[in-house]
Amino acid sequence: MNKYIRLSEEVQRAKEEGKPVVALESTIISHGMPYPQNVTTAREVEQIIRDGGAVPATIAILEGEIKIGLSREELEILGRAENTAKASRKDLPYLMATKQNGATTVAATMICAAMADIPVFVTGGIGGVHRGAEYSMDISADLEELAHTNVAVICSGAKSILDLGLTMEYLETKGVPVMGYQTDRLPAFFTQSSEFPVHFRVDDAATAAATLKGKWELGMNGGAVIANPIPKAYAMKEETIAAVIDEAVRETEEQGVTGKEVTPFLLQRINEATGGQSLEANIALVKHNAAVGAEIAATLNQKR
Repeated sequence: MNKYIRLSEEVQRAKEEGKPVVALESTIISHGMPYPQNVTTAREVEQIIRDGGAVPATIAILEGEIKIGLSREELEILGRAENTAKASRKDLPYLMATKQNGATTVAATMICAAMADIPVFVTGGIGGVHRGAEYSMDISADLEELAHTNVAVICSGAKSILDLGLTMEYLETKGVPVMGYQTDRLPAFFTQSSEFPVHFRVDDAATAAATLKGKWELGMNGGAVIANPIPKAYAMKEETIAAVIDEAVRETEEQGVTGKEVTPFLLQRINEATGGQSLEANIALVKHNAAVGAEIAATLNQKR
């Protein structure tokens, strides 16, 4: 794998010294937020992980090479660049073969993290089953990756632009445990909870880490979702965000937006409709997830 993967000096040193490492995706930089908030947030999230006793490893494809850990300059390139490819599982080989740049989705980040033996990954929210999937079959590759790649994903649940009920059903069918971090209900990204219960509640990093360790030691391949609610101070009113999302979904249908373009389109429309409040919420939840993820990674590292 060495010919395809390049670890940053910080990540390489952490691996050699046995320190915990936390993976971070890069689509949140290139497709999830506008510049310069994207780069600022990425740097702040990395620092939160360092402050939590772990080492951050933001993952991306740069000139066809999988980078595990990015420099400040590389983060800036991703944040400013236009038309950076959104890289999921199916895209990785082509981007590498053609020496292109790509920002990794949840699925691709999980793949690359597993290659580098990084078992904990922090993001905003996972993809899932899209509304109307019974007709469109639009189901995120994130769910299938969770079914067989041994990486735990700390997130604020699934994005509320999705069909959360069907997303939970899919994860249950695939045997992916959804653990609510200090909550009994699935967080819905912008809101602290939804009507759907999680599979298990864990109230501390030790329980989450022990569950992951036991799962993988039993040979039960696949990831896990550790759903951490957005901080209450930044949570949006459910009825407000629901109406905004419904309108944004209607626009995607009218404009024929499909596939990997759906999520960034919806997030942009939601941010515009909420006057930037949704972006503020997005930033807050990612930072909160980083703090929790660093603690879980450090605890899991001790147990391993």
